This record gives sequence, C-alpha cells and structure tokens, in this order.
Amino acid sequence: MALPPKLRGHRYTFNDSISSNTHGEPLALHTLEFYLDYVCPFSAKIFKTLNDTVIPYIRGNPSLASHVQLIVRPQIQPWHPSSTLVHEAALAVQRLTLQEGGDGNGKFWAFLRALFEDQAAYFDEAVVDESRNQTYRRLADLAQRSAGVSADEVYALLEVKRLPAEAGASAAKNAGNQVTADVKTIVKMARLTGVHVTPTVLFDGVVAGEISSGWTGEQWQKWLGEHIQ
Repeated sequence: MALPPKLRGHRYTFNDSISSNTHGEPLALHTLEFYLDYVCPFSAKIFKTLNDTVIPYIRGNPSLASHVQLIVRPQIQPWHPSSTLVHEAALAVQRLTLQEGGDGNGKFWAFLRALFEDQAAYFDEAVVDESRNQTYRRLADLAQRSAGVSADEVYALLEVKRLPAEAGASAAKNAGNQVTADVKTIVKMARLTGVHVTPTVLFDGVVAGEISSGWTGEQWQKWLGEHIQ
C-alpha cells in the first residue's frame, strides 16, 4: 500500500546504500511494513528488536540495505482509549519534524523509541484519573525530551479546546484536534488491509505470519538473507 507524502516520516530507508543497476535504473525495493500499536507490549518488543538489531544489521550489509525499506503503520487499538492519544502525539511530532525540512525520520523515530520505552505511563491504569488534555501535555513533554521538538507546539496540535462556560452544549462542534484528519487517514488505511493483531508484519504487501515479536536477531538475519535479494 502506498504511503501518503504527509506520512513519509513513517518510512525508513537506507538512502546512503541505495544504488542503481548497470543501466542506471533505480533498484526496486522490497518493503517490510510493521503494524504497531504504541501501547501494545508486543509491538514495543518487536520495535526494540527492529531498532537495536535489525536496522543496524541491514545498514551494515549493503546487499540488504540497497534492496529494502521499512514502514511503520500505526494501528490504533480502541479498547485502550489512550491508544488514540499516543498515536495522535506521534502524528503531531512527525508533522512538526517534516515542517523543519527533510523526511522527518530522525526525530520521529527518536520519539517512537521513547514512546515504546515509556509506554506503561500511558496504559489504562496510568491515565484513568487524568483528563485527555493532561495526557496530551505529558506526551508533548516526552516529545521535547526525546526528540527535541517544542512541547508547546506539539500540545497545540493535540489540545482539545474547552467551550466557554456560557456557550452551552449546543455550541459544541466535536471537531477533534489538529491531527484528527491524519488519524482518519491511518485508520482508513489499516481497515483496507484487515489487520487486527499487533504487531503484524507485511512483506511486499502480504502478511508474513511467521514473523514474531519474539524473534531474535539471529532469526531476523536468517529470514532477511532468505527473502531480500
């Protein structure tokens, strides 16, 4: 499935390793897509392996790096209400890093690493006594600490404005926040694939059911050697 330009920070390529064939044509890339929920412990496990083991291994092997790209596909699991909130925060960070120029890859992925490491702070029990905007504020602060983006700018994209007391319920617009349109995009795209369980990995558009969040680096190396050519 294609990736909209506004979400291009979700793509991880090894640009310095990509070359052309003998005719000067760009090499076709295999695609590994990772459907992840940011408050799913198993998603956190596979992302850690991806970040700490798989990406360095691919980067260190030009024959792999020149033939593959990785895409994170956000998969909101609505039975955890905070799942929507953390995904919104990631979308806000990605938007701000893209506005700074480049592909937004570095800071966005730095935030994902921090988000997965700190995910228990956004589990059901951790957010039950705080308002939605309070959770947004904590996520914005995490974005500043981990990715160097402005907490105030992140929060401005996430905050749901309160109605003035005198406005009355009839004045409510139920419009969401500044990243609601992006949330709609990722949800629609996930529905098209029929993916339910997180994490789910697709290889060249087909579910690779054999890939597990519990895979070791050695298992990943063997699989990559057999499939990326």
